Amino acid sequence: MPWQKFRLRDGEVLARVDALGIPVVTAGRVEVRYGPNVPKAYRAALGNLAAVPNAPILPDSHCVDISESAAISPAKKGAAAPAPTAAPEGTIIAYTDGACSGNPGPAGLGVVLIETGSRIERSEYLGNATNNVAELTAIFRAVELSPDKSKPLVVHTDSQYSIGVLTKGWKAKANPELIVSIKRLIAERGNVRIVYVPAHVGVVLNERADTLAREAVTSRRTTEQRYESARAARPNAAE
Repeated sequence: MPWQKFRLRDGEVLARVDALGIPVVTAGRVEVRYGPNVPKAYRAALGNLAAVPNAPILPDSHCVDISESAAISPAKKGAAAPAPTAAPEGTIIAYTDGACSGNPGPAGLGVVLIETGSRIERSEYLGNATNNVAELTAIFRAVELSPDKSKPLVVHTDSQYSIGVLTKGWKAKANPELIVSIKRLIAERGNVRIVYVPAHVGVVLNERADTLAREAVTSRRTTEQRYESARAARPNAAE
């Protein structure tokens, strides 16, 4: 499985990615190396990895091989220690975003849904709508895409508005029916947490969701891709 360079706090690391350059997530963490010749792997929280512009995707052989039984530790404190993830084992992770050209105007949403061994990417054209409708509908779609009630779901959004009307009791002057529908869907599924992620600071999957939303606006099309990671066949490789 390939590698790609990412920023991790104050330094750079090589992280496991798939063929598209998306980090491979296992239990909320990504395998990283502090150099191609370092014979030990570490695990970093996904949210702490920031993209390095124009970084090439490197072959698996770029880093030295390590034994399957070698311990993979939390990322080192000195160079770039990540904050521990609060997500329990098996958590489904979603990143959502909305976009529109004009407000209102042609609108779209992007969703990236990560489950152990698989990823779903949805780019959906919504027609004429506001940015807030796009942001809310992206959250709705993420919950729809993860119906397994046995697994916790953490939805990341950069929309403070969405978090406010869905979780903080803000009074909604617009979109009341959509908001009620999302709350009902979340209640039916259960075990859903919506958290804030800053926009455009290099958070890899948030940037990907943004790209998917903008692609929907530009293309006026809806697409959904599902990817299975080869790493799913090696369940102990990153434990």
